[in-house]
Amino acid sequence: MTSATRAAIKGAFLQRLEEHPIGDITVKDIVQDCGLNRNSFYYHFKDIPTLLEEIVAEQAAALLAAQGPRPSLPDFLDGLVSLALDHRQKLLHISQSTHWPLFAQHLLKLCRQVVESYATAAFGPSSLPPEDQEVLLRFYQTACFGQIIAWLSEGMREDLRPQLRRLCQLGTQTTAELFRQGALEHANAK
Repeated sequence: MTSATRAAIKGAFLQRLEEHPIGDITVKDIVQDCGLNRNSFYYHFKDIPTLLEEIVAEQAAALLAAQGPRPSLPDFLDGLVSLALDHRQKLLHISQSTHWPLFAQHLLKLCRQVVESYATAAFGPSSLPPEDQEVLLRFYQTACFGQIIAWLSEGMREDLRPQLRRLCQLGTQTTAELFRQGALEHANAK
């Protein structure tokens, strides 16, 4: 019953979010929509931001799990944009709310996880010093994050997938060269 109640609360919230800005959604609205009482909501979630955080974390985990053992950055970004387009109105409501920083924090973390997975799968164990690895990982993390944030802030008017795919194509050789150059400099410094 507990998982069914949680699912009902999440479903009611997501339906409301499709139709209303997040600031206009109340716990009372959510529990009325799923036939529960307020105590049921508060038994499962501290508040609406906690509910939103759990939903975002679950979606992020599902996207990462779908990548399998050999993640592809272009495929991941395609999946992320597809998910965003499927939930366009919800994302626009979140982006125009006080809950935006929470969502952005999860997106930044997700971009980091994906970039790390991709780098490990694409380049194997690195001979780069940890500080150089960190510089490169952060660069690509924030590049992905920045592209997505800019797209969201512009109202998601265009399909971002072709642009991200092209960016990945252009960046593949650059990334390989950066890893090669860093490893060479590190080896020469020994």
